[in-house]
This record gives sequence, structure tokens and C-alpha cells, in this order.
Amino acid sequence: MAGAATFSGMKAALILIGKRFASSLLTLLLVSMTIFVIAQLLPGDAAQEALGQSATAEQVAALRHEMGLDRPAPVRYASWLSGMVSGDPGQSLVANMPVAEVISSRLPNSLLLAALTALIAVPAALAIGIGSAMNRGGRIDRALNITTLSMVAVPEFLVATIAVLLFSVELRWLPSIALVSDEMSWGEYLRGVAMPILTLSVVVIAQMARMTRAAVIDQMDRPYVEMAVLKGVAPVQVVLKHIMPNAIAPIVNAMALSLSYLLGGAVIVETIFNYPGLASLMVNAVTSRDMPLLQACAMIFCAAYLILMLIADVTAILANPRLRAQ
Repeated sequence: MAGAATFSGMKAALILIGKRFASSLLTLLLVSMTIFVIAQLLPGDAAQEALGQSATAEQVAALRHEMGLDRPAPVRYASWLSGMVSGDPGQSLVANMPVAEVISSRLPNSLLLAALTALIAVPAALAIGIGSAMNRGGRIDRALNITTLSMVAVPEFLVATIAVLLFSVELRWLPSIALVSDEMSWGEYLRGVAMPILTLSVVVIAQMARMTRAAVIDQMDRPYVEMAVLKGVAPVQVVLKHIMPNAIAPIVNAMALSLSYLLGGAVIVETIFNYPGLASLMVNAVTSRDMPLLQACAMIFCAAYLILMLIADVTAILANPRLRAQ
């Protein structure tokens, strides 16, 4: 009986994970259509941007034909989508080189920046959220709530500006621009990216800490927690052994949302600090109307978000038997 129940539970979990995966693929297809349509609505194109305002209509038309911009929109979408599926996102209209090569030089920088930020933000957010929940209604809880709420309310560009004024202008500890290169040592690299990491961490820690606190408090009012307290279980053990396994679903979802922000929402931070990442590359693609590059960058951000949310769903399903039963 136990083996049959276990098999049934695993089967239900696999079916639910399969549905989540199929839903993610459908979402990615719809997003690809939306990205393509929005990209086509932008005024001007790469041919006009490359030739400038002084170019004649004949010159612009000839370059548009050479770039393939005069083909019907459905044909261009089908060609681009088939290329994305096969791993070839096309040719950059401005750099005149494969989009994959342009992205490959920037993507590792964004991934490394996100990983370093997550390495700092996740433990800090969990500690703040759990500590605030364990002191619910107390002075520590109120102080942390006010602090995190203030951090969420402050926009990234203001955090970056304050950080530059404090650490670069006044204290002169850190550079105001993220100067990074392959020849740098780890110490030089960390000093160069300290400002972007600090700016990103402020928002990520605040969001994740507040959602962690809410998830833990929601479980603290359950009967099984009261029973554990009556049995004399230490508060730390109650949280780690009883509350966290049941609160893992919303906490992991909060982490996934925050980490997806590190990839897709870092546009402002990368632009302010001139960090050579994928987000700043997408901004340059918008400016130059390099549609294949813009569309590929947007799809990468969307795919990263969906993958993180899928991982969060799978983790929640495997960690919580009640979700499998549903």
C-alpha cells in the first residue's frame, strides 16, 4: 500500500510538472509574438539608423532590401522563430555578425553579476525575513519592516545615485563605473562590480525578506506549530524543522521572482554603471533598431524568468506533498 501510494504521488507530481512545462512553452510562444510585434512598432529601422537622416530614399530602400527588412512581417517572424528554435537567432544588423556571438560576449557578465548578487541577497533576505517573523510585533520586527519597506519604495536609479555619491565621491572607496575585463584578478573584479551588486541587492533583499516574513508568519498560526511549541521544541527548531518545509513554496517563488529580476530588471543598473551585460546590450539594440538582437535578448530574459518559475514550481511540488495531492 505504501509503495502504491508513493508511486501514485510521484505520478501526480510528474503530470503536474509536465503541465507546468507545457504552459511555459505556450507562454514563450505568445511572448515571442508580442516581442516581434512591439519591435516592429518602434519608429525607424536599422537601415535608417545606419545611413542617417541625410540618406536618400533610394539608399535606405536598397539597404533595407539587403537586410531583408522589406519582406512581409509574417515571413520575417517565421524565419526568426525557426532560427530561435534551432539555436540561430540570426544576424545582427548593426554589428554585421551573428547575434549568438554578440550575446555570448555579454551573457556571462550578466550571469556572473546575478550569481554574485544572489549569493549575498538570498542568505541576507532569509535571515531578515525569518528573524522578523520570529519577533512578530516586537521592536526588531517593526524596525525591519520599516527598513525593508523603505528599500522597496526607493527606485534603483536613486539607490545607484546615493551609492555613487557616498562610496565614490565622498569616501572614494569604489569606482563609479563598473570597469571589468578578462585580465582582472578576482579582487579587482569584485571591486569593480561592487556598486552594481550593492544597488541590486538593496531591492532584491527587501522584496524577498518581506515575502519570506509573510510566508513564515502564515505558518506560525497553524495548529501543528502550536503543538510543537507546547511540546517544548526550541523556537529555532520550530522554524527550521516544522515551518520552513511548509513555507518553502512561497519562499522559493519569491526567490525565483527576485532572481529573474536580476537578469531582466537590471537594465537601469547596467546602464547607470556602464556594465557590459546583456541588459545594457538590449538598450543599445533598441537605440540602433537592431531588431534581431533586441528580440533575442528579450527572449532570453523571458526564458530565464519562465525557467526560474518552473524550478520554483517543481521545488514546491516535490517539497510539499499537499501540492501533489491537489
